[in-house]
Amino acid sequence: MKISWTFKNATGRVIESIPPVLQIIIAALASYSFAFFALGHKNPLLAVTVTITTLGFTRDARPRRVIETALGIVTGLFASELLVQWFGQGIWQLAVTLLLCLLGARFVTQSASFALTVGIQAMFIQLLPLPVGGIWVRPLDGITAAVVSLLVTILIPRNPKGLARKDASALFTVFLESLDALRSALRDVDVKKADETLNKVRRTQPLVDNWRMSLDSAVAISRISPFLKKQRYDLNAQLRLMRGMDLATRNLRVIVRRVDFLIRDGEKRPYLADLIEQIFEATTNLSKAIENEEFLFEARAGYLEVIHQLDPKKFGIADQLREASVLLLLRPMLVDLLCATGMSEDDARDELPDV
Repeated sequence: MKISWTFKNATGRVIESIPPVLQIIIAALASYSFAFFALGHKNPLLAVTVTITTLGFTRDARPRRVIETALGIVTGLFASELLVQWFGQGIWQLAVTLLLCLLGARFVTQSASFALTVGIQAMFIQLLPLPVGGIWVRPLDGITAAVVSLLVTILIPRNPKGLARKDASALFTVFLESLDALRSALRDVDVKKADETLNKVRRTQPLVDNWRMSLDSAVAISRISPFLKKQRYDLNAQLRLMRGMDLATRNLRVIVRRVDFLIRDGEKRPYLADLIEQIFEATTNLSKAIENEEFLFEARAGYLEVIHQLDPKKFGIADQLREASVLLLLRPMLVDLLCATGMSEDDARDELPDV
């Protein structure tokens, strides 16, 4: 089973990597061809390496990131060429070049991988023979790669919307599984399941971060790419959905922690299990809204039905602080989930019963 699952994950990564791989290949060939045929550079190595480094496989494919990465690398190339002219090539010169370039890169950005990338480009400058045509040949190759990378990002965008949907699906899967397990824990007074659910929801933040990053990239690219203009409405709607789910997931962690503590007294609380089940059903519809926004209305109706019940007096627990606290913690989560359906925060709060 483990081998099969690993193979499945590996196959999924390959399929997911096809768009960025094709984009990198096209950009690398374009950079090389322009530097070789148009500029007459005999061995435009950096035109290819800078292109590959700039585009990469990162989720953050925003044009701004591409520009920042490319400019940083090109600046490092220029600085390295100047250091070669001043100090020449050799062992101690390599050490000085790497020292200055790495520290300079760390000064301008907090990205450790970016600093290492600048250091690798500086190493190329130091170790490779001086090219025919002068010291500015290689920085010019870097500029070529930067321009081509940006053009390819705009004109041949990856599938940012598809990646964002996949990240959304991953978060909804864990969110729904946690709600289902929480319902069972409340109904069966299963402390072990509550513990397992708590561990699961504590690991949801990377899923939220992945969704936010891929969605931010999709929105940024859609603003400048002529091929993604039609997707702007869907992306903005998904951005609203992501923000609501981010806050709802944070609240779910608190709720699960409180339930984990509450059920240790051994008492069954079927009414809480029923409320969680209703939230589960509404969230199932909300997850379908990623593909079809008509499900937003069904999800909203389900959440409204739940939120109107969130009054401790309704269940006769107003004087039971430990138990009432769980019910009260559901209130902000329902507000966040209603906001995810498109309702304003003020309107969602107005639906809360007075306590």
